[in-house]
Amino acid sequence: MSILIDENTRLLVQAITGREGSLHTSRMRAYGTNVVAGVTPGKAGQDVEGVPVYNTIRDAVREAKPNASVIFVPGPGAADAVMEAAANEIPLIVCITEHMPVHDAAKVYRYVQEQNCRLIGPNCPGLVSAGKAKIGIMPNQLFKQGNTGVVSRSGTLTYEMTDELTSRGIGQSTVIGIGGDPIIGTTFTDTLKLFDEDPETHVVVLIGEIGGTDEEEAAEYIGSRSGKPVVAFISGRTAPAGKRMGHAGAIITGGVGGPDHKVQAFNEVGVPVADTLGEVAERVQEMLAAGVSR
Repeated sequence: MSILIDENTRLLVQAITGREGSLHTSRMRAYGTNVVAGVTPGKAGQDVEGVPVYNTIRDAVREAKPNASVIFVPGPGAADAVMEAAANEIPLIVCITEHMPVHDAAKVYRYVQEQNCRLIGPNCPGLVSAGKAKIGIMPNQLFKQGNTGVVSRSGTLTYEMTDELTSRGIGQSTVIGIGGDPIIGTTFTDTLKLFDEDPETHVVVLIGEIGGTDEEEAAEYIGSRSGKPVVAFISGRTAPAGKRMGHAGAIITGGVGGPDHKVQAFNEVGVPVADTLGEVAERVQEMLAAGVSR
């Protein structure tokens, strides 16, 4: 098993005929993902590597029956793209797009919840269930099938962490980048709940960063349940207060979002916080060797 996507995923690509959409359609198909349709208004009847293109999501849903969508629509149109997917009852929506305005993200978040859909992102690299399916922009060559779940706010650190695990022979169940914006559709806690329910996941790696309170909320959840063991890493621990570091959400404001509080929150619930990604991999290796799944 895995979480959210697998061999049965039928993927729709929004903005499939654009540069990013066509490039990553090719790479997702190369990984084995079943890309069944694409949407670009005005381009119906075309195809991208044999994938049929439709004018609207309604047409694509009727003809190709996708159960997931990935969005490469540029920032100004991304909110409408997410809501169109949700309006057509696509259960999993992955928004890769950067620079979605915060007021748009708030509107999108509320609408997706009302439609009972799940949104990953925006401003995320997507997710991979190793050996089964990939949605998004993560490099194909990084992954090895196994029993470690990875969830991260940082795309780059997701890649580095996965490479570190794979190089040590540690495989992954699902790797998911939830996005670095202040408002995202799926949180650390949401993802931990999914991993807790997945029998294929034995250990979870959580990569947080400065800004917001998502890590603290995840720590509170971990402390309230008996689930999969977690190893954490917090980036940005030397960042000055008030300065945004890369992601829109990676900023310490008003004393909230600092790294020390996040580390303390995890330590208080027994989650080890590593100083390097290599140390994370070592901890995971030790846990797997000790047979920690439960």
